[in-house]
Amino acid sequence: MQFGIFDHMDNDHLPLADFFEERLKIIEMYDQLGFHAWHVAEHHATTLGMAPSPNIMLAAVAQRTRRLRFGPMVYALPLYHPLRLAEEIAMLDQMSRGRLEIGFGRGSSPVEICYFGVDPAQTEDEYRVMLPRVLEALETGVMRVPEQVEPYAEFALKVQPCQKPYPPVWYGVHAVESAQRAATRGWNTISLDAAEEARECNEAYRAKFRDVHGARSLPLMGLGRFVIVAETDAKAEAIARRAYPHWHQGFTHLFRRLGRTNRHPRPDNWDMLHGQGKGVAGSAATVAAFLSHQLTQSQSNYCVAQIAFGDQSFDELRTSVDLFARDVMPQLRSINHELAA
Repeated sequence: MQFGIFDHMDNDHLPLADFFEERLKIIEMYDQLGFHAWHVAEHHATTLGMAPSPNIMLAAVAQRTRRLRFGPMVYALPLYHPLRLAEEIAMLDQMSRGRLEIGFGRGSSPVEICYFGVDPAQTEDEYRVMLPRVLEALETGVMRVPEQVEPYAEFALKVQPCQKPYPPVWYGVHAVESAQRAATRGWNTISLDAAEEARECNEAYRAKFRDVHGARSLPLMGLGRFVIVAETDAKAEAIARRAYPHWHQGFTHLFRRLGRTNRHPRPDNWDMLHGQGKGVAGSAATVAAFLSHQLTQSQSNYCVAQIAFGDQSFDELRTSVDLFARDVMPQLRSINHELAA
């Protein structure tokens, strides 16, 4: 079992300069305490996403850490020019000496996509065209855009990635078909769904991966959960009930403002989220027991904690991260060890 962090970079309570510095200090803790990777979301026009340009934040992370891997979960691919994105990916991978992880999607929030003048109905087609071009350019050092006229239909990348053929790729999984697609390509995955749904995807992933790749080591299949750890259950639950609504306000802001439906809804209070099995707040023992059940039930081999969210103070975050690393992670390391091998 390995451990990662998912982060929306949401903020509605601190001056931005202070927020960025506090979050970078927490990320330094992830680096020092043995987390595998930090995954940052891309959002726009809402307090949910204070890293609307993930690559700028990732460049700072590259300089503030030494071992931690990091990357987007995910780039909203239709908002990028493929050439610029390939060049920036290569820069980040070189600046970190090969610690970048890359995730791509069409954009989880159609209302945000619209602000860029992009038709959400076209994003799937754009994603399917652009992703192979970006990955091919990273692998070969040549970006090909056949729609362009010569001599602009081909461009040689002077900055190429450190990792070959390119950094590890991540994919958000919500259905068996998407899990099988990721397995065919050998990509890592993260699911935010209920444990039973994640297990169905993971089983399909394993079967397809063995068919295609044989005895090759399994990639990471992550399960994402909101997590708060404190000295007592009561203290952790009080923090969660206070902090989570701040996160939820940012998560739903644009949908409420524009009268749209969120295709990935979340409950508006902590107790309902916990009841769905998608979040836990408690002492280290409580959190370890909850996550042990969730990870075993889902057959995941990568525990992805969303620890920093809402209006938590720096001291609350620091305590949660420290307790999670010191007292929770050791209890979970052996789960599904035989499945991760």
